Amino acid sequence: MARRKRKKKHDEHMDESWLVPYADILTLLLALFIVLFAASSVDAQKFQKLASSFNNVFKGGTSFLDYESPVPVEIDSVATNKDKDKDKDKDKHKEKQEQEELKELQEKINGYITDNGLDLSLTTRLADEGLLVTIQDGAFFDSGSAEVRSEDIMLAREISELLVMNPPRNIIVSGHTDNVPMKSHKFKSNWHLSVMRSINFMSILLENKKLDPRVFSARGLGEYEPVATNETREGRKLNRRVEVLILPNLEQSK
Repeated sequence: MARRKRKKKHDEHMDESWLVPYADILTLLLALFIVLFAASSVDAQKFQKLASSFNNVFKGGTSFLDYESPVPVEIDSVATNKDKDKDKDKDKHKEKQEQEELKELQEKINGYITDNGLDLSLTTRLADEGLLVTIQDGAFFDSGSAEVRSEDIMLAREISELLVMNPPRNIIVSGHTDNVPMKSHKFKSNWHLSVMRSINFMSILLENKKLDPRVFSARGLGEYEPVATNETREGRKLNRRVEVLILPNLEQSK
């Protein structure tokens, strides 16, 4: 009896070429979601890098999976926040340092005031905005006059030496008056008088060549920023003043 020839079974081979574009589509979808997620926590520069990588995939370049995983971007974001915290700490440290340096300057000026018996004419106050030196108008000016008295010019020059600092700090010289109407033919108003007093006083300070004129400014505020009531003679006397505000030098930390 003749043997039946066994029919050899041939493995069936399916056409798997469709898997390649399917895998690419999945890769692109994965890349899209990763980029969208990462975009919410990265800066523009890092996002641009991711976008460039994503663009290469569409152009048929290197596969997105050949790039380093974008997951560490979250770590970079944390690092960025840490850098911001460090900057804030540096700013706080700088502010504290400036306050300490201004306090040392205040002690220096207070020592000068005490040594020269000027307690009734000059006072200092340290605040957040800076070190404020207040000069009562009787220390340098006659009533209704904006000219520094000749006998007080030397005192103004001595004060200028106290303002020599390294590094230089911005300084604002402000003139103030009481609310008694101006009757002098030289000045139209108290505001005009306060402006000229601040300018004239600042001009004497800047005779000191060790001071940088670029950090100085003058302004007149007239009767509009009183420190006491204008209803009494003593209050009006306190309101008539020149103020020298020494600002903290915070720009150096940026």
